Amino acid sequence: MNKLKIINDPVYGFITIPYEIIFDLMEHPWFQRLRRINQLGLTQLVYPGAIHTRFHHVLGALHLMTKALDTLEQKGVKITSEEKEATCIAILLHDIGHGPFSHVLENTILPGIHHETISLELMNLLNKEFNGRLDLAIDIFTNNYPKKYLNQLISSQLDMDRLDYLTRDSFYTGVSEGVVGIDRIISMLAVKDNELVVEEKGIYSIEKFIIARRLMYWQVYLHKTTLSADQLITNIMKRAKELLANGFELKTTDDLLYFLKLSNPVSLSIQLLENFNKIDDSDLILNIKQWQYCDDFVLSKLCKSLINRKLPKIIIQNKPFDKSAIEDKKNEALNTVKELNESTIGYFVNAGTVKNEAYKTKGTIKILTKQGELKDLASASDNYNIESLTKTVTKYYLCFVG
Repeated sequence: MNKLKIINDPVYGFITIPYEIIFDLMEHPWFQRLRRINQLGLTQLVYPGAIHTRFHHVLGALHLMTKALDTLEQKGVKITSEEKEATCIAILLHDIGHGPFSHVLENTILPGIHHETISLELMNLLNKEFNGRLDLAIDIFTNNYPKKYLNQLISSQLDMDRLDYLTRDSFYTGVSEGVVGIDRIISMLAVKDNELVVEEKGIYSIEKFIIARRLMYWQVYLHKTTLSADQLITNIMKRAKELLANGFELKTTDDLLYFLKLSNPVSLSIQLLENFNKIDDSDLILNIKQWQYCDDFVLSKLCKSLINRKLPKIIIQNKPFDKSAIEDKKNEALNTVKELNESTIGYFVNAGTVKNEAYKTKGTIKILTKQGELKDLASASDNYNIESLTKTVTKYYLCFVG
């Protein structure tokens, strides 16, 4: 059987599966689950075209990884065939730990556990199934391999993960500000002192990449309507957990019920990980559709609001909201919706913060000058805006029933 298949990707065109083990991993049920995990959570409620999945994304990141590794090899970087295969495996599986709706419910379904932690645990279990063939991939993924630049291709401020999701999310949302010069950036990659760097002549493409990332966060990832929808589905899950904890008879599918009844802190047992791989976006949608008609007013109203896209209103500003402003919104909601009370109003009036970190000062992008010196992007660039992009921008939101 020919496992080196060709896949027609809407963003890059025809892409090739580079190794047979990649095909075998893709065929695994845990990986196929990514077809049912939306890449951008509930962003489709703002941009209707944003219905692409984590499956799409990891295939794209894999494609870019093969191009990056080939580029480095052509520039004389010594990378063995085993290292290339392992790095491709690591990028393929880097998102296998994402739960339903990706980042939206990351701290709700399994509180306090990052998806990368789950990805690593699942990689360890897959490694047993594949008789240790993922050993090197896991070492690279966890940055425990001497060639640090291989890990940086997977996870850094300029990795194949970010290059793909910016390009792909821009494509599916139609937000052109996210378009970056992928081919130019990859062709400018190099290795110096065991670090992934960018040749100086590629600096303007990197500047564009940083600015595109900042714009995509405000226009897509932190769009105010997306934030409103995220708050809604988070509150739905919290309410369902609260009802079950209080003995309320809530009709729920067995796979999701397991997670709604989990106590904190959560221990990542094999049983939990196997159950985790049984749930995806469809489980939540099925249950939310059922809960529209439950006897609990709060859960029913929240679910109807999401299913029918009757989202809470949201205000975003640059300074914290006064307590009086939050109380005013709570009082308005209490006066408008008679079924609410002081114990349940928190499900309908929420205040919080969002942060945009386009370029962090830790783990910076290094520019390789023509003289062979390494400089941080901010100091190498003549664009004064880059320095300002290193600052974290915090905004404050208030979500409330209209």
